Amino acid sequence: MSHTIRVTVWNENRHERNPNHPARRVYPEGMHTAIANYLASLPGIETRTATLDEPEHGLTEDVLAATDVLTWWGHVAHAEVQDVVVDRVQARVLNGMGLICLHSAHFSKIFRRLMGTTCNLKWRDVGEKERLWVMEHGHPIVEGLGEYFELPQEEMYGEPFDIPAPDTLVFVSWFQGGEVFRSGCCYTRGQGRIFYFCPGHETYPTYYDQNVLRVIGNAVRWAAPVAEPTRVFGNSKPLEPL
Repeated sequence: MSHTIRVTVWNENRHERNPNHPARRVYPEGMHTAIANYLASLPGIETRTATLDEPEHGLTEDVLAATDVLTWWGHVAHAEVQDVVVDRVQARVLNGMGLICLHSAHFSKIFRRLMGTTCNLKWRDVGEKERLWVMEHGHPIVEGLGEYFELPQEEMYGEPFDIPAPDTLVFVSWFQGGEVFRSGCCYTRGQGRIFYFCPGHETYPTYYDQNVLRVIGNAVRWAAPVAEPTRVFGNSKPLEPL
């Protein structure tokens, strides 16, 4: 791939367009804009955005072909994502595109498809403190962080979280109400790397928090495709005489 990492920041963008929804006051230009602007400020990363109500949800064949890492945020309209687009995204992940699923994207069609489970969990939204503990010191996704960081207000996500065991568990969250949650999970599917990251409820300014943004930026670099030998399937001639 090119030296520049090409990121498409995808957002359902329904809450922010509702003039009566608190998310509009927090993210007047949409969560995707806050995330994309930060990523675009990092060296070696270029961004574009895509939203649900664009034709083909903004994820055409050409857009995905020019995407090294796709970030995904959705909440109230998971069912409106067309299966043909989910198929398209899945194929790109299996062929090496990185995927970062944020907050309520745990229920997105693409994340559930790639996990093969319900991805259900416990939740509570009262604006309680979340403390994210680093579980894998030295992992590229936690570069620049301390042992933990805190968010003063977030939606609680709690165990059980119906996902496959992560390849690497990067973060575990503790919430003020007492629950814990596997809040940063790495997977590989085919040639693609996937990272699920818990924080990001639409009514809190989470995507302005410098630690959260740092994690997303680090995850983009971690999930970006790397050069690999071409995979060859099917009937194969022997390498040695038989």
